[in-house]
Amino acid sequence: MREVLEQDLQKVLRDALEMLSTVERMLPIAADVLLHQNVKRLPEIRSIDREVDALETQIEAECLRIIALHQPVARDLRLVALVLKSLSDIERMGDYAVHVAADSAELAQAAPLKRYVNLGRMLERLQEMSVHLRTAITERDVKKANETLQMDDEVDDLYEQTQRELVTYMLEDPRNISKSLTLMRVGRSLERIGDHMENVAERLNYWITGQRETQMRD
Repeated sequence: MREVLEQDLQKVLRDALEMLSTVERMLPIAADVLLHQNVKRLPEIRSIDREVDALETQIEAECLRIIALHQPVARDLRLVALVLKSLSDIERMGDYAVHVAADSAELAQAAPLKRYVNLGRMLERLQEMSVHLRTAITERDVKKANETLQMDDEVDDLYEQTQRELVTYMLEDPRNISKSLTLMRVGRSLERIGDHMENVAERLNYWITGQRETQMRD
């Protein structure tokens, strides 16, 4: 019975990692739409988001089956809880990636307000965070999870810089307001992706050590 439980736990963990990897595929597409005005990729990112939604439903059912069939305790139960609680975070990451692409497609209809340097850096850091987070989960590495949290600090700093710059653009010329507001939404969506990755990273410590630490972000 223990062997069957272990197999089920490993499968649900692999599926969760696949879901995270699927969201990770969406980030360079969002970057392509934003930075290179490649609006033709909008249907592609929406299609991948549907894959993410389907994985969420599948994995949730798997977790509930494990609880009902095996009644796991201790670390096994913490793993199931980690996956269940993280599903909504990963799904929301995919939603925000679509928001970035959709807003970027809107921006592509006219000349850029500015070079999107900070937004591009945010996308780069988020891709690095996702790789780091997957490694932390795979290797059960608390240190890497904490490094992921530190990487989100840079995303937050870039977001704040972007917001300040855009406020300046709006104050300088009211004709910049519409584009600036759209870019603010893009920045906010990227910042929220980082927050949801941070939520998952914070749960890893409890799964691995059994110790609770920080509070999740909404």
